Amino acid sequence: MVVRTRAWAMAAVTVACSMATAGCATTNPNTDADASGSSGNVIQVAASINAWGSILEQLGGDRVTTTSIVSNPATDPHDYEPTPQDGVVIARSKLFLYNGVGYDSWAAKSLAAGEKESRQVIDVGKLVGVPDGGNPHRWYSRDDVTKVANAITADLKKLDPSGAPYYDQQNHKFFSTQLRNYNRMIENIRTTYAGTPVGASESVFAPLAATLGLKVLTPPSFLQATSEGSDATPADLATITAQIKNKRIKVYVYNSQNATPDIAVQVKAAKAAGIPVVTVTESLSPVGATFQQWQEKQLQALTTALATATGK
Repeated sequence: MVVRTRAWAMAAVTVACSMATAGCATTNPNTDADASGSSGNVIQVAASINAWGSILEQLGGDRVTTTSIVSNPATDPHDYEPTPQDGVVIARSKLFLYNGVGYDSWAAKSLAAGEKESRQVIDVGKLVGVPDGGNPHRWYSRDDVTKVANAITADLKKLDPSGAPYYDQQNHKFFSTQLRNYNRMIENIRTTYAGTPVGASESVFAPLAATLGLKVLTPPSFLQATSEGSDATPADLATITAQIKNKRIKVYVYNSQNATPDIAVQVKAAKAAGIPVVTVTESLSPVGATFQQWQEKQLQALTTALATATGK
């Protein structure tokens, strides 16, 4: 069996997610009354991964303190082993958001170990209607991002009714200003390159491809096998080899956080064939970037690659 190798060191896990480690938590201290109307009673909120944590932080603004448990690009969210400190973070959170769809099952287990009636919980998979076994990479779907952001705002208003006008303002700013360039770039790709055939290393790209209107030719069974760490079938490998050799795909999209020998061969072959290779990740990159900064960087790279490949 081919063993999936991740391009990171799991030894960094314990260090990255201690409550005392700045890289794991983003805080919005608010010890004095300010424009948010808060008087220091900030709400403790948390997310299992920083793809959602960044959005949670932006929507909560000065009235929340946000912790993203998995925030290091060198950490595998699928196989992450939560620390005792993570359990404390989850237990203390008034709102906890996790991805679901089997992506961060450790988070669901931690929640179950310390049920709290007053806590608001957002399970993204359940919210957007994707069952276990489906594609878990929901932050790459613009429609799902919209649903999650609105659910966050609704739950924050339940927890903090006096801050409702502030949370509505944060929500409006998020969609009208902070996501403006992200949306513009998506629409540009949809308008210019919809239907363009592309290849991908795994299922992480599928929701984004659907959002952009791109046509993924890579066999779905290969995308899922890579994501789950399973063996690729000889038939799928032969199909992908032919797609690259015959230039049936215009761009190859590669998740740099999930590297297997088969994918390394495909990346090398694509480059040799003159097919642009675009890198995407599952965690915010670089560290400290917001959700939209991360997405815009990847969308820009994809736009450049599509333009190079198609001459448009």
